[in-house]
Order: sequence, then structure tokens, then C-alpha cells
Amino acid sequence: MKLEIKNLWASIEGKEVLKGVNLTIEKGKVHAIMGPNGSGKSTLSSVIMGHPKYKILKGDILLDGKSILKFPANERAHMGLFLGFQYPMEVPGVGLGNFLRTALISSNGKAPPVMEFHKILKEQMGRLGMGDEFIRRGLNEGFSGGEKKRAEILQMNMLKPKIAILDEPDSGTDVDALKVVGKGIEQSAKENKTGVLLITHYNRILKYVKPDFVHVFKDGRVVKSGKAELAGEVEKEGYEAFG
Repeated sequence: MKLEIKNLWASIEGKEVLKGVNLTIEKGKVHAIMGPNGSGKSTLSSVIMGHPKYKILKGDILLDGKSILKFPANERAHMGLFLGFQYPMEVPGVGLGNFLRTALISSNGKAPPVMEFHKILKEQMGRLGMGDEFIRRGLNEGFSGGEKKRAEILQMNMLKPKIAILDEPDSGTDVDALKVVGKGIEQSAKENKTGVLLITHYNRILKYVKPDFVHVFKDGRVVKSGKAELAGEVEKEGYEAFG
């Protein structure tokens, strides 16, 4: 079970943004992509999920050996891809609990019986320090930055995707929330065997979730890959030292 990105080139409004990306994300492994603003990191997440505003120029994206380029975003989600947004939107009137149960039915064709579902949900929420009141609150409605990120990790751990793309999961979080989010990401990789592509500017979240691999991303492509220690090099030397 893996996601393979092969020589991927993509553009938006005639401008090349991705310029030959090669990357393989295996099940149960955490890959961190680090890069400066404007390097194309968030574009990569959107292209993987099939955002229609981006045009694939060449290359391929394979999930379990099968090209997914022809499939729209909702079908890619059904295949096992998950995207955590940098800025999750609020959905007033749709309770978090109802949203998750509906999402499970949509992705798996069924959900556990109501009592069992709520037992599992409360257990997962407890791991993330979320009180029961969040079950009835509108999705992300009035949530703080840290609460929104916890809610996204909750969604990931309930849905158990094959591959999760997390676009700056440290955005808008304080230290306490960051620790909880990091632990939740590790839980998903270890317990659910989810392959994680974690996109970030900074090394701070990588102090709470240790990546198996780190990739430095500049000018639309991976310029260097290594183990977790590479994140320390980036923090010490800055992005100018790479590529």
C-alpha cells in the first residue's frame, strides 16, 4: 500500500508550479515536506487530491500501483486519500459527530451501530483532549486554531485512510495543541498504518512527531531527502543552503 508521485509537473493559469516531483509514501510511514513560502508544497497537496484548477502537464500519481489522475477528488477520497487543510472551513449547523458518521458511511458504505460509534468517537476524542460537547458543535464553528487541528486529526483517526496529506497541521496551534496533534499523527501511522505526508515550514511540529523521512522542497520539486535529522539541518542552515 503506497502513494507514488512520478515526475509530476503541474501548472495553474499557465504558470508551472510543480516541476518534476518524485516521491513515494509507504503505509505506516511519516514523510515530512519542508520548504519556504511559495515553493509549491500546498500545490502538491491540492494536485494529489485532484483540485480541478491545476493542470497536470506530465507525470503520474499512483495509489497501490493504479493511476488516479482521471478520478475527481471525491473518488480519490473513497480510494483512501485524506486531506487535512491548512485553514479548515467552518460548516455551521453540521455537528461534528453527525459529520463523522456520515463520512464513514460515505467512505465505507456503513458505520458502526450508533452506540458503538459514539463509544469509539468518545475514545478518540479523549485521546485528543476534546470534551463530549464537541460532538454536537457545528464542524469547526467557533473553534480555535488548535481545536480545528484536533478535529482534523480526529477525522483522520476515525476514517483511517490509506494516505493522509496534512497541509501545515501546526498552523494556528499553541504548544499544548501541537503536542496533542503530533501524538495523534503518530497514532494514525502506527495503529492504523496510515501513510502520512506532513507539509510544514518549520521544525517545531517535528519535535512532537518524528518523521521517518524528511524532504526539502524548493521551486516545485524535492531538492534533498533524508532521515529525521535533516529537519535539524534545515532549521540550522535555512532553506538557502539547499538546492
